[in-house]
Amino acid sequence: MNSNTSRRQFLAAAAMAPVAGTVMAAATQATPAAGGAAAFAFDHQPVPLPYRPGKLDGLSERLVQSHWENNYVGAVKALAVVRGRLQQAMADTSLPPYVYNGLKREQLFRTGSVVLHELYFGSLGGDGKAGAAVRSRIAGSFGSYDAWETEFRRIGNGLGGGSGWVVLGYNQHLKLLENYWMADHSTAPATTTPLLVMDMYEHAYQMDYGAAAAKYIDAFFNNINWEAVEQRA
Repeated sequence: MNSNTSRRQFLAAAAMAPVAGTVMAAATQATPAAGGAAAFAFDHQPVPLPYRPGKLDGLSERLVQSHWENNYVGAVKALAVVRGRLQQAMADTSLPPYVYNGLKREQLFRTGSVVLHELYFGSLGGDGKAGAAVRSRIAGSFGSYDAWETEFRRIGNGLGGGSGWVVLGYNQHLKLLENYWMADHSTAPATTTPLLVMDMYEHAYQMDYGAAAAKYIDAFFNNINWEAVEQRA
């Protein structure tokens, strides 16, 4: 999809909330492992940061690099381990189904962490300034861009000191653009494409801001890459 097509789609989606999205293109870094069905042997490789870790305004290189290496890459490695264990479990006909489902729950959780972290890092690297088209379409769902931002920040502040995610997403079933509260990596609303993702786990800000989550949220907004968000449409 070229940039002109992407922009036309962004502007032409549903009347109330014409923003639709796809998971960031970096997901193509994941490929099926040789000799196995993709659903059991998918080999997902870490996606490099799309910017230098020290580039972000108000988010230190040390913080960003640690977040990427320890939390995101750690999730990628954990997902690979879980997939390996699932393959072994499939071959064990005596394994009780409830034990197998414990691995499936872990797979769901780790998959969410990998995907959401990739979307989070891909949401950053810009100047935080939303263009007129984006502001207009967000206002179409929220009444105004400022109303959207106020709610997004409010959800984030409510998660401060704990864990979770804030997601601006387009619900394909409801044809609605909404902000979502997510308690963890596995609580995404059904049929929703995430467009803008903010990590509210303490590892995303504690190194720079301690318990001052609101200051981290300010820094997040200063670094939003709205062009990347638009390309998810």
